[in-house]
Amino acid sequence: MRKNMSSENDSASYYSNSDEISHPKSIVIINSVLNAPLMITSIIGNTLVLAAVLRTPSLRSPSLTLLCSLAISDLLVAIVVQPLYIATEITNVRIHPVLRLSEIIQFSLCGVSLCTITSISLDRFAALHYHMRYAAMVTVRRVSCMSVTTWIVVFTLSGFYFWNKIIFFAGICVAICVCLSISSFCYFRIFRIVRQHQLRIHFQRQAIQRSDENKFNMVRLKRSAINSFIFYVFIILCYLPMLISLSLFTISRDDWTTVWNFADTVVFMNSSVNPFLYCWRLRELRTAVFKIARLVLCRET
Repeated sequence: MRKNMSSENDSASYYSNSDEISHPKSIVIINSVLNAPLMITSIIGNTLVLAAVLRTPSLRSPSLTLLCSLAISDLLVAIVVQPLYIATEITNVRIHPVLRLSEIIQFSLCGVSLCTITSISLDRFAALHYHMRYAAMVTVRRVSCMSVTTWIVVFTLSGFYFWNKIIFFAGICVAICVCLSISSFCYFRIFRIVRQHQLRIHFQRQAIQRSDENKFNMVRLKRSAINSFIFYVFIILCYLPMLISLSLFTISRDDWTTVWNFADTVVFMNSSVNPFLYCWRLRELRTAVFKIARLVLCRET
Protein backbone atom coordinates (compact mmCIF):
# COMPACT_ATOMS: atom_id res chain seq x y z
CA MET A 1 0.00 0.00 0.00
CA ARG A 2 2.83 2.35 0.88
CA LYS A 3 4.58 1.45 -2.34
CA ASN A 4 1.47 2.35 -4.32
CA MET A 5 1.13 5.65 -2.49
CA SER A 6 4.77 6.48 -3.02
CA SER A 7 4.55 5.60 -6.72
CA GLU A 8 1.50 7.83 -7.11
CA ASN A 9 3.33 10.67 -5.38
CA ASP A 10 6.35 10.13 -7.63
CA SER A 11 4.08 10.14 -10.68
CA ALA A 12 2.38 13.35 -9.55
CA SER A 13 5.70 15.04 -8.85
CA TYR A 14 6.92 13.89 -12.27
CA TYR A 15 3.98 15.55 -14.02
CA SER A 16 4.51 18.79 -12.14
CA ASN A 17 8.25 18.79 -12.82
CA SER A 18 7.78 17.95 -16.50
CA ASP A 19 5.37 20.88 -16.84
CA GLU A 20 8.00 23.26 -15.51
CA ILE A 21 10.73 22.19 -17.94
CA SER A 22 11.91 25.05 -20.12
CA HIS A 23 12.99 24.30 -23.65
CA PRO A 24 16.22 25.60 -25.24
CA LYS A 25 15.78 28.95 -26.98
CA SER A 26 16.88 27.53 -30.33
CA ILE A 27 14.07 24.93 -30.26
CA VAL A 28 11.54 27.58 -29.23
CA ILE A 29 12.60 29.86 -32.10
CA ILE A 30 12.55 27.06 -34.68
CA ASN A 31 9.11 25.85 -33.59
CA SER A 32 7.67 29.36 -33.57
CA VAL A 33 9.12 30.18 -36.98
CA LEU A 34 7.75 26.93 -38.42
CA ASN A 35 4.30 27.19 -36.84
CA ALA A 36 3.59 30.81 -37.78
CA PRO A 37 3.46 30.31 -41.60
CA LEU A 38 1.83 26.89 -41.19
CA MET A 39 -0.92 28.50 -39.14
CA ILE A 40 -1.56 31.18 -41.78
CA THR A 41 -1.64 28.74 -44.71
CA SER A 42 -3.92 26.39 -42.77
CA ILE A 43 -6.40 29.18 -42.03
CA ILE A 44 -6.45 30.36 -45.65
CA GLY A 45 -6.61 26.89 -47.20
CA ASN A 46 -9.25 25.38 -44.93
CA THR A 47 -11.42 28.52 -45.00
CA LEU A 48 -11.41 28.49 -48.80
CA VAL A 49 -12.32 24.77 -48.86
CA LEU A 50 -15.24 25.28 -46.46
CA ALA A 51 -16.48 28.34 -48.37
CA ALA A 52 -16.24 26.49 -51.70
CA VAL A 53 -18.24 23.49 -50.45
CA LEU A 54 -20.89 25.61 -48.72
CA ARG A 55 -21.40 27.84 -51.78
CA THR A 56 -21.36 25.03 -54.36
CA PRO A 57 -24.37 22.67 -54.04
CA SER A 58 -22.88 20.16 -56.51
CA LEU A 59 -20.04 19.50 -54.06
CA ARG A 60 -22.31 18.36 -51.24
CA SER A 61 -21.56 14.64 -51.46
CA PRO A 62 -20.63 12.13 -48.73
CA SER A 63 -16.93 12.43 -49.59
CA LEU A 64 -17.02 16.21 -49.45
CA THR A 65 -18.96 16.05 -46.16
CA LEU A 66 -16.03 14.18 -44.64
CA LEU A 67 -13.69 16.73 -46.18
CA CYS A 68 -15.68 19.53 -44.52
CA SER A 69 -15.33 17.83 -41.14
CA LEU A 70 -11.58 17.55 -41.74
CA ALA A 71 -11.37 21.20 -42.80
CA ILE A 72 -13.21 22.32 -39.63
CA SER A 73 -10.89 20.37 -37.34
CA ASP A 74 -7.80 21.57 -39.24
CA LEU A 75 -9.06 25.16 -39.12
CA LEU A 76 -9.57 24.95 -35.35
CA VAL A 77 -6.05 23.56 -35.00
CA ALA A 78 -4.75 26.68 -36.75
CA ILE A 79 -7.01 29.14 -34.91
CA VAL A 80 -6.89 27.66 -31.39
CA VAL A 81 -4.13 25.09 -30.94
CA GLN A 82 -1.20 26.66 -32.74
CA PRO A 83 -1.59 30.18 -31.20
CA LEU A 84 -1.74 28.59 -27.73
CA TYR A 85 1.25 26.44 -28.58
CA ILE A 86 3.32 29.38 -29.85
CA ALA A 87 2.29 31.54 -26.86
CA THR A 88 3.30 28.91 -24.29
CA GLU A 89 6.60 28.31 -26.09
CA ILE A 90 7.59 31.98 -26.48
CA THR A 91 6.49 33.15 -23.03
CA ASN A 92 7.73 29.91 -21.42
CA VAL A 93 4.46 29.76 -19.45
CA ARG A 94 4.23 26.46 -17.59
CA ILE A 95 1.14 27.22 -15.52
CA HIS A 96 -0.49 23.86 -14.95
CA PRO A 97 -4.10 24.71 -16.00
CA VAL A 98 -2.99 26.64 -19.09
CA LEU A 99 -0.65 23.87 -20.21
CA ARG A 100 -3.28 21.19 -19.61
CA LEU A 101 -5.93 23.13 -21.53
CA SER A 102 -3.55 23.62 -24.45
CA GLU A 103 -2.61 19.93 -24.55
CA ILE A 104 -6.16 18.59 -24.23
CA ILE A 105 -7.41 20.81 -27.09
CA GLN A 106 -4.40 19.84 -29.19
CA PHE A 107 -4.90 16.10 -28.76
CA SER A 108 -8.67 16.35 -29.26
CA LEU A 109 -8.60 18.32 -32.53
CA CYS A 110 -5.65 16.41 -33.97
CA GLY A 111 -7.43 13.20 -32.98
CA VAL A 112 -10.55 14.29 -34.88
CA SER A 113 -8.38 15.09 -37.91
CA LEU A 114 -6.71 11.67 -37.87
CA CYS A 115 -10.03 9.84 -37.43
CA THR A 116 -11.56 11.84 -40.29
CA ILE A 117 -8.59 11.09 -42.56
CA THR A 118 -9.06 7.41 -41.72
CA SER A 119 -12.77 7.70 -42.56
CA ILE A 120 -11.86 9.26 -45.91
CA SER A 121 -9.61 6.29 -46.72
CA LEU A 122 -12.49 3.93 -45.84
CA ASP A 123 -14.81 5.98 -48.06
CA ARG A 124 -12.41 5.75 -51.02
CA PHE A 125 -12.07 2.00 -50.53
CA ALA A 126 -15.85 1.56 -50.32
CA ALA A 127 -16.34 3.64 -53.49
CA LEU A 128 -14.12 1.23 -55.45
CA HIS A 129 -14.89 -2.08 -53.77
CA TYR A 130 -18.67 -1.59 -53.46
CA HIS A 131 -19.12 0.70 -56.47
CA MET A 132 -22.54 -0.77 -57.32
CA ARG A 133 -23.94 -0.31 -53.80
CA TYR A 134 -21.89 2.71 -52.73
CA ALA A 135 -24.63 5.30 -53.38
CA ALA A 136 -27.10 3.35 -51.24
CA MET A 137 -24.62 2.50 -48.49
CA VAL A 138 -22.90 5.86 -48.08
CA THR A 139 -25.21 8.87 -47.87
CA VAL A 140 -24.70 12.45 -46.75
CA ARG A 141 -26.95 11.88 -43.73
CA ARG A 142 -25.01 8.82 -42.55
CA VAL A 143 -21.65 10.48 -43.09
CA SER A 144 -22.81 13.58 -41.19
CA CYS A 145 -23.98 11.45 -38.25
CA MET A 146 -20.69 9.58 -38.27
CA SER A 147 -18.70 12.83 -38.29
CA VAL A 148 -20.66 14.27 -35.37
CA THR A 149 -20.21 10.99 -33.47
CA THR A 150 -16.46 11.11 -34.11
CA TRP A 151 -16.21 14.60 -32.63
CA ILE A 152 -18.22 13.62 -29.55
CA VAL A 153 -16.33 10.37 -28.93
CA VAL A 154 -12.87 11.92 -29.35
CA PHE A 155 -13.58 14.85 -27.03
CA THR A 156 -15.19 12.53 -24.47
CA LEU A 157 -12.26 10.11 -24.45
CA SER A 158 -9.89 13.06 -24.08
CA GLY A 159 -11.19 13.37 -20.52
CA PHE A 160 -8.89 10.46 -19.58
CA TYR A 161 -6.07 13.00 -19.75
CA PHE A 162 -7.17 14.37 -16.36
CA TRP A 163 -7.37 10.88 -14.85
CA ASN A 164 -4.00 9.40 -15.79
CA LYS A 165 -1.60 11.07 -18.19
CA ILE A 166 0.46 7.95 -18.95
CA ILE A 167 -2.61 5.82 -19.71
CA PHE A 168 -3.97 8.63 -21.86
CA PHE A 169 -0.76 8.80 -23.92
CA ALA A 170 -0.71 5.00 -24.23
CA GLY A 171 -4.28 5.14 -25.51
CA ILE A 172 -3.27 7.75 -28.09
CA CYS A 173 -0.48 5.45 -29.29
CA VAL A 174 -2.98 2.62 -29.72
CA ALA A 175 -5.45 4.93 -31.52
CA ILE A 176 -2.75 6.17 -33.93
CA CYS A 177 -1.68 2.59 -34.66
CA VAL A 178 -5.29 1.56 -35.32
CA CYS A 179 -5.96 4.52 -37.63
CA LEU A 180 -2.72 4.05 -39.56
CA SER A 181 -3.40 0.30 -39.85
CA ILE A 182 -6.90 0.92 -41.22
CA SER A 183 -5.57 3.47 -43.71
CA SER A 184 -2.79 1.07 -44.75
CA PHE A 185 -5.32 -1.71 -45.33
CA CYS A 186 -7.61 0.58 -47.36
CA TYR A 187 -4.88 1.94 -49.60
CA PHE A 188 -3.41 -1.53 -50.10
CA ARG A 189 -6.83 -2.80 -51.16
CA ILE A 190 -7.28 0.20 -53.46
CA PHE A 191 -4.07 -0.71 -55.29
CA ARG A 192 -5.21 -4.32 -55.58
CA ILE A 193 -8.56 -3.22 -57.05
CA VAL A 194 -6.80 -0.99 -59.58
CA ARG A 195 -4.51 -3.88 -60.51
CA GLN A 196 -7.49 -6.23 -60.98
CA HIS A 197 -9.23 -3.69 -63.22
CA GLN A 198 -6.05 -3.37 -65.25
CA LEU A 199 -5.94 -7.13 -65.82
CA ARG A 200 -9.62 -7.24 -66.80
CA ILE A 201 -9.13 -4.48 -69.35
CA HIS A 202 -6.18 -6.37 -70.79
CA PHE A 203 -8.43 -9.37 -71.55
CA GLN A 204 -11.41 -7.31 -72.76
CA ARG A 205 -9.76 -5.42 -75.62
CA GLN A 206 -11.89 -6.85 -78.38
CA ALA A 207 -14.27 -4.03 -79.22
CA ILE A 208 -12.63 -0.70 -80.01
CA GLN A 209 -15.31 1.38 -78.33
CA ARG A 210 -15.24 -0.69 -75.19
CA SER A 211 -11.46 -0.64 -75.20
CA ASP A 212 -11.40 3.16 -75.36
CA GLU A 213 -13.89 3.36 -72.51
CA ASN A 214 -11.86 0.95 -70.42
CA LYS A 215 -8.70 2.91 -71.13
CA PHE A 216 -10.39 6.04 -69.84
CA ASN A 217 -11.56 4.22 -66.71
CA MET A 218 -8.09 2.77 -66.21
CA VAL A 219 -6.49 6.20 -66.37
CA ARG A 220 -8.99 7.48 -63.82
CA LEU A 221 -8.37 4.54 -61.50
CA LYS A 222 -4.60 4.91 -61.76
CA ARG A 223 -4.86 8.59 -60.97
CA SER A 224 -7.04 7.85 -57.96
CA ALA A 225 -4.60 5.20 -56.74
CA ILE A 226 -1.59 7.51 -57.11
CA ASN A 227 -3.38 10.34 -55.31
CA SER A 228 -4.41 7.97 -52.52
CA PHE A 229 -0.82 6.78 -52.15
CA ILE A 230 0.40 10.39 -51.80
CA PHE A 231 -2.17 11.03 -49.05
CA TYR A 232 -1.07 7.83 -47.33
CA VAL A 233 2.59 8.92 -47.41
CA PHE A 234 1.70 12.29 -45.87
CA ILE A 235 -0.34 10.60 -43.13
CA ILE A 236 2.61 8.38 -42.21
CA LEU A 237 5.13 11.22 -42.33
CA CYS A 238 2.98 13.52 -40.18
CA TYR A 239 1.80 11.11 -37.48
CA LEU A 240 4.68 8.62 -37.20
CA PRO A 241 6.97 11.06 -35.29
CA MET A 242 4.18 11.70 -32.78
CA LEU A 243 3.62 7.95 -32.38
CA ILE A 244 7.32 7.38 -31.75
CA SER A 245 7.69 10.24 -29.25
CA LEU A 246 4.55 9.24 -27.34
CA SER A 247 5.66 5.61 -27.24
CA LEU A 248 9.09 6.56 -25.89
CA PHE A 249 7.53 8.87 -23.31
CA THR A 250 5.04 6.21 -22.21
CA ILE A 251 7.60 3.40 -21.93
CA SER A 252 10.60 5.17 -20.42
CA ARG A 253 9.00 8.34 -18.96
CA ASP A 254 12.21 10.20 -19.74
CA ASP A 255 12.40 13.78 -20.93
CA TRP A 256 11.72 13.70 -24.68
CA THR A 257 10.88 17.40 -24.92
CA THR A 258 13.00 18.08 -28.02
CA VAL A 259 11.55 15.23 -30.07
CA TRP A 260 8.11 15.93 -28.63
CA ASN A 261 8.06 19.55 -29.78
CA PHE A 262 9.14 18.79 -33.32
CA ALA A 263 6.58 15.95 -33.48
CA ASP A 264 3.87 18.45 -32.52
CA THR A 265 4.95 20.78 -35.31
CA VAL A 266 4.88 17.96 -37.88
CA VAL A 267 1.32 17.05 -36.85
CA PHE A 268 0.28 20.69 -37.15
CA MET A 269 1.83 20.75 -40.63
CA ASN A 270 -0.70 18.11 -41.70
CA SER A 271 -3.54 20.58 -41.07
CA SER A 272 -2.01 23.10 -43.47
CA VAL A 273 -1.15 20.53 -46.15
CA ASN A 274 -4.55 18.75 -46.26
CA PRO A 275 -6.57 21.45 -48.09
CA PHE A 276 -3.94 21.82 -50.81
CA LEU A 277 -3.72 18.05 -51.31
CA TYR A 278 -7.48 17.70 -51.71
CA CYS A 279 -7.72 20.71 -54.02
CA TRP A 280 -4.98 19.17 -56.14
CA ARG A 281 -6.84 15.85 -56.26
CA LEU A 282 -10.45 17.04 -56.80
CA ARG A 283 -10.84 19.20 -59.90
CA GLU A 284 -14.36 20.41 -59.04
CA LEU A 285 -13.23 21.46 -55.57
CA ARG A 286 -10.14 23.15 -57.01
CA THR A 287 -12.29 25.10 -59.48
CA ALA A 288 -14.67 26.21 -56.73
CA VAL A 289 -11.79 27.27 -54.47
CA PHE A 290 -10.20 29.33 -57.26
CA LYS A 291 -13.57 30.96 -57.89
CA ILE A 292 -13.95 31.92 -54.22
CA ALA A 293 -10.35 33.19 -54.12
CA ARG A 294 -10.92 35.37 -57.18
CA LEU A 295 -14.07 36.83 -55.64
CA VAL A 296 -12.22 37.69 -52.43
CA LEU A 297 -9.31 39.27 -54.32
CA CYS A 298 -11.66 41.28 -56.54
CA ARG A 299 -13.50 42.65 -53.49
CA GLU A 300 -10.23 43.71 -51.89
CA THR A 301 -9.05 45.48 -55.03
